[in-house]
Amino acid sequence: MKFDASLIISVYNKVRELNFVLAALERQSFKNFEIIIADDGSKNEIKDVVDFYRNKNSLFISHIWQPDDGFRKNKILNKSIIHSSTDYLIFIDGDCIPHHKFVEEHIYNRESNTVLCGSRVLLSKNFSDNLKLIDITNGVFENFNMSLLFESFLRQASRIEEAIYIKNKIIRKILKNRNVRLLGSNFSIEKPLLFEVNGFNEEYEAPGLGEDSDLEYRLSLLNVKFKSVRNLAILYHLYHPKTIESPNNRILFESIKMEKRFKAKFGIKESLNYND
Repeated sequence: MKFDASLIISVYNKVRELNFVLAALERQSFKNFEIIIADDGSKNEIKDVVDFYRNKNSLFISHIWQPDDGFRKNKILNKSIIHSSTDYLIFIDGDCIPHHKFVEEHIYNRESNTVLCGSRVLLSKNFSDNLKLIDITNGVFENFNMSLLFESFLRQASRIEEAIYIKNKIIRKILKNRNVRLLGSNFSIEKPLLFEVNGFNEEYEAPGLGEDSDLEYRLSLLNVKFKSVRNLAILYHLYHPKTIESPNNRILFESIKMEKRFKAKFGIKESLNYND
C-alpha cells in the first residue's frame, strides 16, 4: 500500500501514553499514513499496545526496537527514517496526543525545502492523571474547557492558547510573524532533506537539544525554510516532570555551531551500516 506520509513516534516505556496517542490517531481526518514506533528499548508492554492496534486493522504500524542501552533516541529515530516507506515524515513523541486534524494539517501545508513546525499544549499533572481513554476516542479531550483555563491561571498548565484551532487566513497572516522554532515532538519534513544533513546526530546521548535545536541549526545552514503550523497541527503533551538537559549536550552543540557543521558525524549513514 502506498502512503502519503510516515508518522514517527518516539517511545520509551510509556504504555498508557502510547495507548492514548494511537487512539487519537484512529480519529485522524486524514487516513493515508503509516505509523512507525521508534522504540528506544522499551519493555514488552509497549509491544502489547502496538499489537492491540495492529489487530484492530485501523492503523498500519511498524515497530522498530533497539536494546535499552541508555538514551539513544536519535539512533532509533534514524533507524525509523530508514525503515519509512514515504518521502514525507512527521515526528511526534509518545506522550503527545494529536488533534484529529493533526496529520491533515501537516500534509496540507507541506512545501518543498520547508520544515513545518508545530507547538504543543502543556497539560497539567491533574488533567493528565484524570484523562481517560474514552475522552480520547470521543474527542472530548479536544474541547477548550474551563478546567484547562483555570489550571492555566494557576500555572499548572501552560501554552493553552496552542489548543485553539485557527484556520482563518486573515488571523493566520497576523500570526505568521511569530517566532518559528523546530520542536522535536511536532514537526514534519521531506525525507531527502534529512538525508542531506545525515539525519539526527547520534553523538547526543542525553535528552535536550539533539532532537530539535541541533537539527534546526544544521538544516538552516542549507537555507531550508521553517514554516509554522501552530494552531493547526495541535498537540497535547501529557505531564511529566521536567527533563534536565545534560551540560555535555550544550558543549557539543556549541562545538557544532563553531564548526558550522551541517552533516551529523554519526547519523543515518552510520545506522545503515550498523546492526544492533
